[in-house]
Amino acid sequence: MTMKSLLGISGAAALTLIIVVTANTMRISSPSDTTVPPALDVPFDIDGAAGRLAEMIRIRTISNGVETPVEAEAFRDFRAYLQNTYPGVHEVLQREIIGEHSLLYTWTGTDLELAPILLMAHMDVAPIEPGTLPDWTHPPFAGTIANGFIWGRGTLDMKVSIGGIMEAVAYLVAQDFTPTRTVYLAFSHDEELAGPNGTASIVQTLDDRGIRLLFTIDEGMPVTQGVVPGVDRSVALIGLAEKGRVTLEIVARGDGGHSSLPPVSTAVGRLGAAMYRLETNQMPRRLHPLIVETLSELAPEMPLLRRVAIANIWLFRPALLSILEKTPAGNASIRTTTAPTMVTGGVKPNVLPTKARAVVDFRILPGDTVASVIEHVKNTIGDPELDVREIGNKGSDPTPVSDSNATSFGVIRQTIRQVMPDVVIAPGLVIGRTDSHHYRDIAISSYRFLPMRLGKEDLQRIHGTDERIGVENYREIVRFYAQLIWNVNVMALEDEVVVQ
Repeated sequence: MTMKSLLGISGAAALTLIIVVTANTMRISSPSDTTVPPALDVPFDIDGAAGRLAEMIRIRTISNGVETPVEAEAFRDFRAYLQNTYPGVHEVLQREIIGEHSLLYTWTGTDLELAPILLMAHMDVAPIEPGTLPDWTHPPFAGTIANGFIWGRGTLDMKVSIGGIMEAVAYLVAQDFTPTRTVYLAFSHDEELAGPNGTASIVQTLDDRGIRLLFTIDEGMPVTQGVVPGVDRSVALIGLAEKGRVTLEIVARGDGGHSSLPPVSTAVGRLGAAMYRLETNQMPRRLHPLIVETLSELAPEMPLLRRVAIANIWLFRPALLSILEKTPAGNASIRTTTAPTMVTGGVKPNVLPTKARAVVDFRILPGDTVASVIEHVKNTIGDPELDVREIGNKGSDPTPVSDSNATSFGVIRQTIRQVMPDVVIAPGLVIGRTDSHHYRDIAISSYRFLPMRLGKEDLQRIHGTDERIGVENYREIVRFYAQLIWNVNVMALEDEVVVQ
């Protein structure tokens, strides 16, 4: 074959590649039909609603730690506040106290053959970090309303959701609305502790009754502005799955003695070597199909070069992985993350410790498991004399991935479009852990979305200082829950099951 022929073949191949890449890129466009029915007119007193949420913030339902007794009085006060503030809800819905302090409400539908839905939230809040109290613009439990915001612990995580749900249900009850499909409300008291008593007991109660849910919706992903690189519009990601988690303790042992006569290998040195190996040999990166779906949905909003790469992942996968790997959020979306969080060992500068201990937290990407993480750790450390064991709350594998083609997902998408027409919507992966993972065996689908509008600077407010929610955003949250309950009961859903 002549050089001219080779050049001709190469040129034809290059032209074909360009045509394929261009055609794939041109196929990426915004959805052709974003028309939705008009939203419900939900006229309510937003100032009154904001004041009621502020009162919830003032009740100190704090989860201090697994070993700390629950603040029972605070949860009793919160329960009484809900009952006194929303009497119409408590007249129509059945309320049960589960696991001592968690609440399960049942709004019985007219057609018991339809699978019910469950709206979730949690009453407990994270404690205030010691030493940070002076940094708060307003005291964290004062429930101050100022400058267009409701301030305080729980305004984002997540009494805002309890308030939004109760306001929405109270409005619908006042309109004499009766659901066709049964609606459950589940408010747990120990989500910040991974839900070992409240959430687990609610799930067990439903399971014992043979209840199988069409879907659950919980916290997990907000509406962000300026957070997704390359996307200028506000982005609403609906979490279809969440990463798993396991926390491992790694212990090295050695001979004690005086530091003037150290052995060749010390407990601290061996532990340090183990940490270095784990950080420099991360678990493999990969583009999970859910992340591909997220990128594909957001691609029409991105600059041309990124659209080209996303439309042709078969060609640009390594480049995309390298780009995502460069940021903490991107890296967390493409691999099981390794995070050493605690190291202890030694009592005095001149004393060799007999024990050095590290704690490493892993957030597990779907496709990996607790068992595969432990195997990776042992193989990577390569030191059989180091002890590796699971500690803390029992590790959990990633949740199943809910189907974005399910009609229930379509209901949530439509609800967002009706209430927040300015946002772009896509499925997503929750990198933290929510109460939703407890429901994996009794729910067909689990969604994680709360329509809080957050910018970059707001993300650190969750569990941090100056937690707050905009009053007008709270109006949207109430409208979202009212619209969702309405839509679920008027739209035809194909993925129904008969409740046993």
